[in-house]
Amino acid sequence: MSTHQAGLAPRTAACERNTLETRVSATLTLDGEGRGDIHTGVGFLDHMLTLFARHSGIDLTVSAEGDLHIDDHHTVEDVGIAIGLAIREALGDCAGIRRFADATVPMDEALVLCAIDISGRGMAVMQVEFSRPKVGEFATEMAPEFFRAVAANAGITLHIRQICGSNMHHVLEGAFKAWGRAMRAAVERVDATGRIPSTKGVL
Repeated sequence: MSTHQAGLAPRTAACERNTLETRVSATLTLDGEGRGDIHTGVGFLDHMLTLFARHSGIDLTVSAEGDLHIDDHHTVEDVGIAIGLAIREALGDCAGIRRFADATVPMDEALVLCAIDISGRGMAVMQVEFSRPKVGEFATEMAPEFFRAVAANAGITLHIRQICGSNMHHVLEGAFKAWGRAMRAAVERVDATGRIPSTKGVL
């Protein structure tokens, strides 16, 4: 059931996060066309978030200025926080969504699985073997920090697992694409009655 067929309003949200270390703004539309307009100052992250937008069908705009003269930690984490908060706001009460979804994505020699539960409980587990410390100027150790920031603030349970792969660009690209495909399915409105997909009656 598409949003347009159901005559439902698109789910949109915006978040601004300003600290002494970063200034981040994020806007998104869950029922979008996969458009990404990403400018974080971290080129590899821009690339990954553009891929995420395309494969999730979420329209995503992110602008960030951070203390990159130190490293990319604060910028990457705060971008994750802002995106997570925007996802939570856009989901609202989660009425009618699929809630659970998973995707497995091959990227050349790499194969990565992502499973999602829009649970209201923020948690991320990333099982990846980082074979080198950086991809471009992106510190690979920041990938788990990014996904933890998103999950904690979006209120989702997120698992990412590297099944195989040796090239870190391929592994991380597979992770972001799998996250996008899983999100696309998890946020889809599939219950025309608008029920909350939980025996608790709330997420």
